[in-house]
Amino acid sequence: MRVWKRHGDHGLVSRQRGRAAHNRLPEATRLRGEQLRETYPDFGPTLASEKLAERDGIVVSRETVRRIQTRLKPHRPKKRGERRLFQVRDRRLRFGELVRIDGSPHDWLEGRAPRRTLIVFADDATSRLIALRFASAECTKAYVQALRDQVLTHWRPLAFHSDRHGVFRVNARDAESADGKTGFGRVVDRPGIGLINALTPQAKGRVERANQTLQDRLIGEMRLSNINSIEAARAFLPGFILKYNEKSGVPPRDEASAHRPWTRSADELDEALARREERVLTKALTFSGGGRKYCVKTAGPGTALRGVRVALHHFADGRLRVNYKERLLAFTAYGTCSVPDLAEDEKTLDLRIDAIIAAQQALAEAA
Repeated sequence: MRVWKRHGDHGLVSRQRGRAAHNRLPEATRLRGEQLRETYPDFGPTLASEKLAERDGIVVSRETVRRIQTRLKPHRPKKRGERRLFQVRDRRLRFGELVRIDGSPHDWLEGRAPRRTLIVFADDATSRLIALRFASAECTKAYVQALRDQVLTHWRPLAFHSDRHGVFRVNARDAESADGKTGFGRVVDRPGIGLINALTPQAKGRVERANQTLQDRLIGEMRLSNINSIEAARAFLPGFILKYNEKSGVPPRDEASAHRPWTRSADELDEALARREERVLTKALTFSGGGRKYCVKTAGPGTALRGVRVALHHFADGRLRVNYKERLLAFTAYGTCSVPDLAEDEKTLDLRIDAIIAAQQALAEAA
């Protein structure tokens, strides 16, 4: 009021108008940050601000980077569509009560290596990454290998939470005629781990958001570290998991872990996680499996083995073991047999197309 009486309406105008803000970035720092857009062209504002501080010594806020990116066009804010309301489920209390599992097919190395699927195991209570593994496709073998990493590192969780992919759930109409379990379902039964299928995509939203974060951070981190092969990417994952968990993990509401120890050896774990099926030996003591033909080797005539049922144990590392009444049978492969191609879904279609393209290129080069 005093300023208004002394200077009139003009006195109400801020004297800071037309002047630079006190917290404005120095001109050299601002220009340098703009020039670095070529290094981080597709990074999100959060990751870009972290990398500017970590690698270039430029400490700026996330919102400052967002404004610079929006003005220079590399960052395009997402358009908000019509929102649907879903009830938010509270996190579980303890680390290891519920582990969310999913596969994310993507061009993780941006053309520097073939497309791969990233198998993701993430804890529900803490959002910590339990296991990451690159695989050719989302299949039972890939999940079993990630499960082995989980048990050897963090022991056995109480339950897994997955979608209704064919790896986890029998979707055939006549499923009630059998035990209703997939190969992976039978595998997790042996270590005593529950398997829960989500009814809707929104029910597993936390792991889906984790996949989106990984497609931003993991891709950028591997590019900056010059990772150009799947082997190097696999070696890079353990260190990335530690950094991710330090930044994005949250403490559980109950500090007591729900993981149960695995008290037996790693070989016994491999045996428990092996995929199992039965075969009947022919009169010549032969059987087939996985597109190959095998013959059991015996010291004598082996007539007692004709027509018996044997158990095939397929290990995650590719080994095959044949058991008959707690007895290991020696065998040898002698041929192949034709098997029908598996039906493809949207998560494995890219792998099949890439294989067809590679075969066509090989034919063209041979011609």
